Amino acid sequence: MCACAALALANSAWAPTYHRLLNATIAVDGGGHVLSLTVHQFINDGLMAVFFLLVGLEIKREVLAGELASARHAALPIAGAIGGIVVPTVIYLIANGGGVGSRGWAIPMATDIAFALGALALVAPGAPGGLKVFLAALAIVDDVAAVLVIALFYTSDVTWTALGWAGLILLSLAALNLLRVRRLAPYLFLGLLLWYFVHQSGLHATIAGVLLAFAIPTRTQINAGEFSARARSLLDSFDRTETGDGLVLTSKGQQDAIFGLERASEGVTAPLLRLEHALHHFSAFVVMPLFALSNAGVELTGVRTGRVTLAVLVGLTLGKPLGITCAALAAVRLRFASLPDGVSWLALHGCAWLAGIGFTMSLFIATLAFDDAALLDSAKVGILSASIISGVIGALVLRRARP
Repeated sequence: MCACAALALANSAWAPTYHRLLNATIAVDGGGHVLSLTVHQFINDGLMAVFFLLVGLEIKREVLAGELASARHAALPIAGAIGGIVVPTVIYLIANGGGVGSRGWAIPMATDIAFALGALALVAPGAPGGLKVFLAALAIVDDVAAVLVIALFYTSDVTWTALGWAGLILLSLAALNLLRVRRLAPYLFLGLLLWYFVHQSGLHATIAGVLLAFAIPTRTQINAGEFSARARSLLDSFDRTETGDGLVLTSKGQQDAIFGLERASEGVTAPLLRLEHALHHFSAFVVMPLFALSNAGVELTGVRTGRVTLAVLVGLTLGKPLGITCAALAAVRLRFASLPDGVSWLALHGCAWLAGIGFTMSLFIATLAFDDAALLDSAKVGILSASIISGVIGALVLRRARP
């Protein structure tokens, strides 16, 4: 809805107001250090750091205890992701023909994990669990690659003093983890400082979100068995101390039991899971819609749809499904991996098409790749078109693949 609203605003009489609002300046004065950002930069550099923090938490969880923790389970999505990175990049460079848009080579390698999984849930709600896990794990590996590409290839001149301060803060975060500090407040405070110094260093500020995620602890105070025993004991105490009026307010025993359950729940929940749970709704319903609203506004009249548009379009719509399917097929044929239970090759191919929905990540990389407004708009047209085409074809393939 926000992407459609952005397109409508950019092609209406309200376009000047829309662009003027995005270019309005937000200035924060912190003890003589003034940070001045436009609204557009605040969304892309600031709020998107929250999105990347969530991505980093998901990556860490999957690597430690999820589908990427087992080499056998991880082999298929990793192979698919590599194919879905290499083939679209090669196709983009060939289609661009060495033109001025070559710097956008990473645009078609990205997958929008939220859009792709949302589309899968919408068109194939009864899909096997293995198919959803494959697409999620593939998109997460894709995100790892995107973060590395942003850090290595889309970084301006580095200010070493600011980078040194960022390094010291990163060491402080690691120390908090080693000291088994479980409260999130110290990590988030240092995370804000880390974001500032990474931003000042010349690296893209969103990298701070991923670095912070890797410092968040995964340890718990009690294990599942201890929690279960404690919770049952507290619930028994809750029942025994019922006063007969059904009001917890009149029972000191029930109040103690509730607070005990709260402490036990906190003790068995890793800080990483608490932060991930807290960020999900903010990322999904605030950050991503604002990002779409500020970045999808392309004025379609007069936009040159040249080589960049074509390169992005074929990279996402052909490169993604071809690369993912072929790489997954090779991994299974070479016995490095196996298809998940209940998943057919046609269903996997449908997921490969959904991975061509680059939207958020592709738009983000495009804004880093191109300073030229004409090239950026041309890339955005390719991204939006490819995301629609990939989503529609993926939906049709998945419907055919239903048992």
